Amino acid sequence: MPYSSSLTDKEWELIEPLVPQKKKTRPPYWTKRQILDGVFYQLKNGCNWGDLPKDLPPYSTVFWHYKQWRADGVLEQIMTRLHSQVRQHVKKNKNGRGY
Repeated sequence: MPYSSSLTDKEWELIEPLVPQKKKTRPPYWTKRQILDGVFYQLKNGCNWGDLPKDLPPYSTVFWHYKQWRADGVLEQIMTRLHSQVRQHVKKNKNGRGY
């Protein structure tokens, strides 16, 4: 995992079903996970899209998917799913410690 904003395998397992898959016309050059890593990198660091590191997909690809997924509510669904998991984890930890 190259960046602190990169998805873990466990996170990816949770949100992969939420990411729309396009019709298979040809194999994609970048995976949806790599594109999401680019989105999360930009959102966490607040950098310009054009300043994404070169080992991430090109900013034009990342930004295009970001706009599509934001408009379609995909990013909101991802955040809801991850937030729910964090809440469950915190609740489980509180119950286990007797709080």
